[in-house]
Amino acid sequence: MNSNIPNHVAIIMDGNGRWASMRDLERSEGHKKGTENLPKIVESFKESGVRYLTLYAFSTENWTRPQREVSALMNLLLESIGSQLEHLHKNNIKIIHLGDKVGLSVKIQKAIAKAEKITKNNTDLTLSIAFNYGGRNELIGVIKQIIKENIEPDNINEQVISERLYSKSIPDPDLVIRTAGEIRTSNFLIWQSAYSEYYFTDVLWPDFNKEHIAEALEEYSKRRRKYGSS
Repeated sequence: MNSNIPNHVAIIMDGNGRWASMRDLERSEGHKKGTENLPKIVESFKESGVRYLTLYAFSTENWTRPQREVSALMNLLLESIGSQLEHLHKNNIKIIHLGDKVGLSVKIQKAIAKAEKITKNNTDLTLSIAFNYGGRNELIGVIKQIIKENIEPDNINEQVISERLYSKSIPDPDLVIRTAGEIRTSNFLIWQSAYSEYYFTDVLWPDFNKEHIAEALEEYSKRRRKYGSS
C-alpha cells in the first residue's frame, strides 16, 4: 500500500439501480445490496489509514424519485443504523450527519441523533453520512445564516462560510470517488471539494470492494496536488 494516503475520502455511491436492473430485480434490491456493502467499505478505508470518510447516501434531488423507491431508501437508513450502530461503535468509528434534517421523519431524526450521541467520542475514523444533502442547498443555508447574524459584507470570507457548513467539524475531502462510470459531481460538497482530487470508476457501487479501494488510493498517490498553483 502506498504511503500517500488521503486524510478524507468522499464517495458518490452510484450504480445501485443499474446493478438491480442488470439482474431483473427491483431498484430497492440494488439499494439494499449497496447498503450491505457499507461495513466492508468502511473497514477497508479504516485499515488503509483514512481518517474521514463521507458517503453521499441521499440527495435533496432524490425526493423526486418514485415514492416507493424513496420509502425503501428511508427504511434502509433506519435498518442500517439499527443493525450497524453497535458494530461501528465497537470499532471506534464516529458518525455524523451532513444534510438538512427538515423533511426527514421524526423517527429518522431520532435515529440519527442517537447514532451521533453514542459515537461522539470515537476517534479511529469519522464516518459522515450525507443524507438529504445538496451542495447548493447547503450554501443557501449559509447565506441565510450570515444574513441573520448581520455579518458585514466586508467581513465575509472563506472562513466565515466554512464555519457555517454542515461539514464544519471535518476537513475538506482530499479525494472524491464516484462509482458506476458517471463523470459529474451531482451537487456534492461543491464548496468543500474545490481542490479535491477526483477518481471515477465504472464499477457499480454494490460491487465496489477492497481491491477497488486500493486502486483508487494508488491512483491518488500518483497525483501532485497544486491547489491552484502552477
